[in-house]
Amino acid sequence: MRLVFAGTPEVAVPALDALIESGRHEVAAVVTRPDAPAGRGRRLVASPVAERAEEAGIEVLKPSSPRDPAFLERLREIGPDCCPVVAYGALLPRVALDIPAHGWVNLHFSLLPAWRGAAPVQHSIMSGDQITGASTFLIEEGLDSGPVYGTVTEEIRPTDTSGDLLTRLAFAGSGLLAATMDGIADGTLKAVPQPAEGITLAPKITVEDAKVDWAAPALRVDRVVRGCTPAPGAWTVFRGERLKLVQLAPVPERTDLAPGRLAVGKNSVHVGTGSYAVELLWVQAQGKKPMRAADWARGARIAEGESLGG
Repeated sequence: MRLVFAGTPEVAVPALDALIESGRHEVAAVVTRPDAPAGRGRRLVASPVAERAEEAGIEVLKPSSPRDPAFLERLREIGPDCCPVVAYGALLPRVALDIPAHGWVNLHFSLLPAWRGAAPVQHSIMSGDQITGASTFLIEEGLDSGPVYGTVTEEIRPTDTSGDLLTRLAFAGSGLLAATMDGIADGTLKAVPQPAEGITLAPKITVEDAKVDWAAPALRVDRVVRGCTPAPGAWTVFRGERLKLVQLAPVPERTDLAPGRLAVGKNSVHVGTGSYAVELLWVQAQGKKPMRAADWARGARIAEGESLGG
């Protein structure tokens, strides 16, 4: 089939690579978000998908909006049979959805209908799921509600951050998306409507969502930190300033600390929660680089009785 791939961040690159390397389809063009400012100089930088497409000699389209008439006209000129999508980052209007004969097929990082929305991986970890996966589905105007072509499952490991899990799903999902394109081209694959039961929503995680509540049980604290790593980053307050929590580990045998209370050992930093303690492993103080929590504690000269959380 003749394809136009839509995607923006690094997590979409494995799927683009899989389609380029499949040998069965022609990736005629790529649609991605416009260049965005990055770094201290706020220099405009192309998206990872745009950079990969340019390396492969593929035409790159960067509309400010997929409703842009010039973009829609160019899409019609290219004449794609199908438009595979991975984390493009913009809502597609009906007029765009109707252009390819086989529609736009999205690779979504959950087992639909669970975790429809912008942050399925983060919500899956924060909710304590043990299994997740990826789904390919036909995009409709509803939120991730279209019929599903296929799924692949992935175990959530006890120490997984959302970054760890998303990386694995990106590679597992790339094979699923390529196989979905093959099945559509062959006419052997039909999309199946999602069940009405089991729908959960995964809205974007805000900075406020990532603030740790030390009165919560240790398992909840651990899930929030892992689910919000690397973005937007779990955090707390220490001496009136924000402290980013990069990595921690539950310490079930320690139950003597009140929520938020710090206990500093020679090479350890424990914090109380609503159940048992957790050990801070890596933190990032405001304006500083990430560092081992024990080194941070020595530098901060934490006094007995000090707490996190403000």
